[in-house]
Amino acid sequence: MRALLLACALLLAAPAWAQNTVRWGNNGEITTMDPHGAFSTANAAVLGNIYEPLVRHSRDLKFEPALATGWQVLAPDHYRFTIRRGVRFHDGAPLTVDDVVASLRRAATPGSPYNSVTHMFREVVRVDDDTVDLLLKGPYPVLINDVAGISILSEPWMRRNDALLPADPAHGRGGYTTLNANGTGPFRLVSREPDVQTVLERNPAWWDRATHNVDRIVYRPIPNDSTRISGLLSGELDLVTPLPLQDVDRIRQNPALKVLEAQDLRVAFLGFNVAPDHDTGNPGVNPLSVLKVRQAMVMALDIQAITRTVMRGLTQPIHSLIAPEIGGYEPAQAVNRAPFDAEGARRLLAEAGYPQGFNIRLECPNDRFVNGERVCQAAASMWARIGVKVNFQSMRYPAYMQRFINNRSDIFLIGWANTPQLDGFSMLNNVFRTRDQQSGSWNAGRYTDPAFDALAARIAVEMDPARRTAMITEAFALERAHMWSVPLYREPMLLAMRANLEMPAFADGRVRFWYAHLR
Repeated sequence: MRALLLACALLLAAPAWAQNTVRWGNNGEITTMDPHGAFSTANAAVLGNIYEPLVRHSRDLKFEPALATGWQVLAPDHYRFTIRRGVRFHDGAPLTVDDVVASLRRAATPGSPYNSVTHMFREVVRVDDDTVDLLLKGPYPVLINDVAGISILSEPWMRRNDALLPADPAHGRGGYTTLNANGTGPFRLVSREPDVQTVLERNPAWWDRATHNVDRIVYRPIPNDSTRISGLLSGELDLVTPLPLQDVDRIRQNPALKVLEAQDLRVAFLGFNVAPDHDTGNPGVNPLSVLKVRQAMVMALDIQAITRTVMRGLTQPIHSLIAPEIGGYEPAQAVNRAPFDAEGARRLLAEAGYPQGFNIRLECPNDRFVNGERVCQAAASMWARIGVKVNFQSMRYPAYMQRFINNRSDIFLIGWANTPQLDGFSMLNNVFRTRDQQSGSWNAGRYTDPAFDALAARIAVEMDPARRTAMITEAFALERAHMWSVPLYREPMLLAMRANLEMPAFADGRVRFWYAHLR
């Protein structure tokens, strides 16, 4: 009897959110809770529910006011933002102009992972209690795109916790913000257990009109596909991202579940570390520094077979590095850099001085991309047929990023969605431009070309849309001529969820729970 009374008491004491919880199983863990600690769509998918920028993307991915009620372009290098009143951080502190100034300066700190989207900042100026001016180094056509990706933090909270600089785990810089968060968004962080679960709860004091009825989000990193699907089928999970391709039909046939499908903006590609002094374990220079070798590696890949078998026909080969929806795209960028020809690839290797092939390491995350590990295994098998001996290594995404960001990988799988910029300059500047404090933050292949860098610098300040698109096309042609990478396909976006959960899929890979509804 006592046990029954205790159970009833616990039931009566259960919080209201117990009936409105979404248990989210994702294929990987995020690397940090610091919104400036990693320039990563994977992190932003979670942190975007906690933190907010001055400008955000709407349901149809158009720019709209968020923590700024509006903005003015006073000159091509001078933007003014009016800060929203009545907003509070999760700790109850009011949003002020000083928070905005401190956050923008924090993101622009030398060495910050966000330098690639703050490189044009010259000065952040407090005008008055409602206004912030952003002064640039010159005209810059995608400033609003960049601002849409920079989260605003509380300056007093950062000062109290010695967090005025970003915590960047990829470069060994930890800190309070690695595990803790304090934003203004629709959900607040309740608890964080890396590699176990992260719990968010509804922010009842959110400044915006809440249309969702989700009260609690339990984020669980589950790298194993079968375990994730078992959790969904057993009722232990409500949402699975991504849905493994081999399980699509099974989930569609289950009346208690449903599949949400969208076209992801992300282009998956393989990149080569081309630095002559990069140590691959082979005698002499790095084989991948030789253009003919890279051309042979591209020719040896049957991408049509990969999309047909590994990706189960749910996507198609792509020849451009950006999707057609991305700003700066034009069809001239979709040029096949080298048709599949295994015999031709062997001849090229011999001409390059490698008739017996060479040894190389291929690294891929096993918890980040749809069927990414299987794609890499297929590529390794195809390269083996031309005499290249591949040491394939798969690893969890945080460990992968440690090697990737620090240029330790030989060949690597990556995907780029050009978010939050939604502009081709994002990839040109972040992935292929020579790495320095302002650009190349994701340049894992040690790519460097003065002509490419000079062209990217001109694109950064070109205000005429037609001229700018032509220059972006020219820059991608330069990259294609170097064969620094090989585009594979647009990643299929497949979400599986319980039938009573309504939420849209977004092509930029974000998961926006403030649009969700439980029936």
